[in-house]
Amino acid sequence: MRKYFSTGLNWLWIALLVVLIDRYAKYWAVHNLTLTEPLPIFSVFNLTLAYNKGAAFSFLHNASGWQNLFLGSLAAIVSLFILGWLWTLSARERWTNIALCLVLGGAIGNAWDRILYGYVIDFFDFHLGDWHFAIFNTADSAICVGAAMLLWHWLRSPDRGSH
Repeated sequence: MRKYFSTGLNWLWIALLVVLIDRYAKYWAVHNLTLTEPLPIFSVFNLTLAYNKGAAFSFLHNASGWQNLFLGSLAAIVSLFILGWLWTLSARERWTNIALCLVLGGAIGNAWDRILYGYVIDFFDFHLGDWHFAIFNTADSAICVGAAMLLWHWLRSPDRGSH
């Protein structure tokens, strides 16, 4: 047990928090929004319920169903990889641990949807006039923030080119 608290696994509460926020937000969206009907919040932002059977930007959305198994398996593999990575990190490496836990929580949140429904529940809809960015959710946001944090950390690392 002592080893657990000295590793990056000590930060798993962040992944759990991401999953809980994601589950609540998706529950709220399903019970308070009408499918594909925008609820304007700001001039450039709507809440619009959408079901995404594909990956980012609806890639593979029209595939015959194999994409859920593929994307769910990919999420499981990435999650196991992240857990292994967290095990090797010191709990003191806050930035990397937080970033990995954001990605892990987002991957679990979207995989949960795929397992339960066969699609991912999306609802954040940013737009400029008639041009709309891909509709996404809180899990997607956590994955993007975590990935950006990892990239930022890697770019700032003084030894990144020495290997």
